[in-house]
Amino acid sequence: MDKAINKVKTSFHSELESCKTSENLEQLRIKYLGRKGQLTDLFNQFGALSNKEKPKYGKTLNILKSDLTASYNNKLATFNSDQGSDDKRDFSLPGYALPKGNIHPLEHVTDEIKSIFQSIGFSVAYGPEIDDDYHNFEALNVPKHHPARDMQDTFFIDSDVVLRTHTSNVQIHLMENQDPPLRHICCGRVFRNEAVSYKSFCLFHQVEGLVINESSSFAEMKGTLEYFAKEMFGKDTKMRFRPSYFPFTEPSAEVDIWNDKLNQWMEILGCGMVNPNVLENVGYDSEKYQGFAFGMGIERIAMIKYGIRDIRLFYQNDKRFLEQF
Repeated sequence: MDKAINKVKTSFHSELESCKTSENLEQLRIKYLGRKGQLTDLFNQFGALSNKEKPKYGKTLNILKSDLTASYNNKLATFNSDQGSDDKRDFSLPGYALPKGNIHPLEHVTDEIKSIFQSIGFSVAYGPEIDDDYHNFEALNVPKHHPARDMQDTFFIDSDVVLRTHTSNVQIHLMENQDPPLRHICCGRVFRNEAVSYKSFCLFHQVEGLVINESSSFAEMKGTLEYFAKEMFGKDTKMRFRPSYFPFTEPSAEVDIWNDKLNQWMEILGCGMVNPNVLENVGYDSEKYQGFAFGMGIERIAMIKYGIRDIRLFYQNDKRFLEQF
């Protein structure tokens, strides 16, 4: 061990004297003082010593480390001093203005949606983007070979693991791990094996809401979503509920708002009362508890809010587009 320590010390100081540039000095630092350097090797050898030898060599190694580090710092200071003497730059002058970044429109809309629902008592939850078939489909009352699976073209990793097609899987995980009452929104990316066009993409973002207790009702859900729509799109927003079908809610509805610029109704979300089968799948007593759920695509909300006609713009990283927000 003594021989190895002396060899490192001697070779370090010899090579230090021959360093003529800051690049040479940096290479020396990596060779001797870096995480995989020769000093680290010595400390690794120290770990194999007997308890009797460790006090002696522990002190010697710490002295060596201090010596090498101090010598390196002195040499570095010399280089910096020499460079500074020829540097004519005035560091007291103001620097160049750097461009500020922009919050992505999808992130901005997501934050706004979360803020609206948090203001009325919802908590925010997240969950896995890769999940098993049970949490993504079966627990949501969509068993294998159910025709509703055709509504969502799925990316399968294997026969039982998928890229989630909606954030409803987070709701199942929540209900499996928590007792009612629940009042959450679930946010995140979802994936659909769809053709890319101006109105569809292979991934997008969702916010889904879930309320479970002993007294929730369709009327409460309607009031909650009316509050959201008016906060998001303005107090004068006109909206309507249309009957629809989702396997995990019954009754189900879709919500439209009136677009004055396009002079037409536009769908913004789907919703409904949680199907009793879903409650039973997670171990809830469907005779005691009931609830409602809703879900919306964040891209859809952003497109309506900002008048964007092509969903692909969100993913092209075109500064001309992003700087508008």
